[in-house]
Amino acid sequence: MADTDRYISPLSERYAGKEMQFIFSEDKKFSTWRRLWIALAETEKELGLDITDEQIAEMKAHVDDINYDVAREREREVRHDVMSHVYAYGKQCPKAAGIIHLGATSCYVGDNTDIIIMNEALSLVKKKLLNVIDKLSGFALKHKDRPTLGFTHFQPAQPTTVGKRASLWIQEFLMDLNDLEYVQGSLKLLGSKGTTGTQASFLELFEGDMEKVDRLDPMIAEKMGFDGCYPVSGQTYSRKVDARVLNVLAGIAASSHKMSNDIRLLQHLKEVEEPFEKSQIGSSAMAYKRNPMRSERIASLARYVMCDTMNAWITSSVQWFERTLDDSANKRLSVPEAFLAVDGILTLVMNVADGLVVYDKVIKKHLMSELPFMATENIMMDCVKKGGNRQELHERIRELSMEAGRHVKEEGRDNDLLELISSDETFGVTAEELKEGLDPSKYTGCAAHQTERFIKEAVEPVLKKYSGLLGEKGEVEL
Repeated sequence: MADTDRYISPLSERYAGKEMQFIFSEDKKFSTWRRLWIALAETEKELGLDITDEQIAEMKAHVDDINYDVAREREREVRHDVMSHVYAYGKQCPKAAGIIHLGATSCYVGDNTDIIIMNEALSLVKKKLLNVIDKLSGFALKHKDRPTLGFTHFQPAQPTTVGKRASLWIQEFLMDLNDLEYVQGSLKLLGSKGTTGTQASFLELFEGDMEKVDRLDPMIAEKMGFDGCYPVSGQTYSRKVDARVLNVLAGIAASSHKMSNDIRLLQHLKEVEEPFEKSQIGSSAMAYKRNPMRSERIASLARYVMCDTMNAWITSSVQWFERTLDDSANKRLSVPEAFLAVDGILTLVMNVADGLVVYDKVIKKHLMSELPFMATENIMMDCVKKGGNRQELHERIRELSMEAGRHVKEEGRDNDLLELISSDETFGVTAEELKEGLDPSKYTGCAAHQTERFIKEAVEPVLKKYSGLLGEKGEVEL
C-alpha cells in the first residue's frame, strides 16, 4: 500500500471530512495565492501601472494548473516558498512574469490566503454546528416530557426530563454559534501593506500618489470577496486573529466534550446509548461490551483542540515588532489541525445526536428507586393538612430516610421508605395513598415547558434563518 512507510496524520486519515481537508490542501492554498496575484495586478492596472490585459489573461489561464514540480525544485534551491511559486507561475506566464507579485511581500499571499481559508473553514464549521443544533432540537422536543433522574455532583437530585437535559447541550452550542458569527464577521484581509506595514513600496510604485495607495487595499479586498482590510499592520496581520478563531473552535470542542461526557455516564447507567452498529465490536476481550466509542472519540479530539488553542495565544504574544518568523511553522500545524479536529468532532456529534437510543424502562426504574426520598416534602405537607405537626413529621421523615438509605447501601435492598412511612402511625397514611402520589411528572417542575419554549424562541428562529444549510448527516466511517 502507498504511504505505509511514513507518518500520516490521523486527522486526515480517520477524522476530518474531505471538504475540510480540501480547504487546507495545497491546491486550495496555491490557487488562492494565484488569485491574489491576479487581484493585485488588476488593481495596479486600474490604478495606472503599466500592466496589460494580455498579461492578466495569461495569469488567469493558469490559476489551477499549478506546476508543483517546478516550484519544489526552485524551493530546494532558494529556500523560499513564495518566491519559488512566483518563479513557477512566471514559467507558465512568461508575458506576465515581470509583474507577478509587483510591490508585494510574502505575507501578501501568505497572510491573505490564511484569512480566506479560515473564513471558508469557519463557514463549514458553522454548517455542521447548525446541523448538530437541529438534530439535538428534534431529540429534545421528542423527549421533553420524559421524566428522568436529575443529578448534582452525580448524586441523585430532583427529577428533570430527558429533553430538558438535551436543551442544556443545545444552549452551549448556540453560544458557540454566536461566538463563531461574531469572530467570522470581524475577519478582514491583510491587504498589501509591504515589508513593515507602511506600504512604502506602493508609494514608490505610484510615484507618491497617496490617494492611489489608499485605494489599493479596498479594491483588493472587494475582488477577494471581503468588505475591507485591517487598517494598520506590521508585515503580518495580528496573530491575535488566529487566537480568536481557535478560541471559537475550543468553545465548540468544550460543548461537545460536555455532551459526550453526559452520554458516557448515561450509557453506563443504561439509560441513554449512542448508536451501535450490528457488527460493531465493543472490546477485543469482552465480547458483550457496548463501549461509547463515538462519545469517547469526541472527548479525546476535544481535549486536543482545547490544548491547541494555547499555540495561537503564545504565538500572538511573542511576535516581535513588525514581523518575526517563529509563527510560521507553528501556524502550519496549529490552525489546520484545530479545524480538522473540530470537523471530525462535529461529524461525530451529528452522528450521535441522530441515533441516540433512550431506554424508558431503565430510566423509570432508576427514577422510582430515588423518588420516594424526593417525595417526602409533598408527603409531609399532605400529612400536615390532615392535622399533623410539621416539625414532628420532618424529624420522623429524616429518621426513616436514613434507615431506608442504610437498607439500600448496606443491605442491597430496594428503597423501602414508603413502606416505612405507611407503617408509622405518625403519618396516618396507607402505602396505596403514598404510591398514588408518586407520579414522576409531578416532580419535573417546568422542565417540559422550558424545553418547548427554549426551542421555539431561541432555536427555531436560528434554524429557520439557516434552513438552506440543514439536512447534513454525520457519517462515521471508522
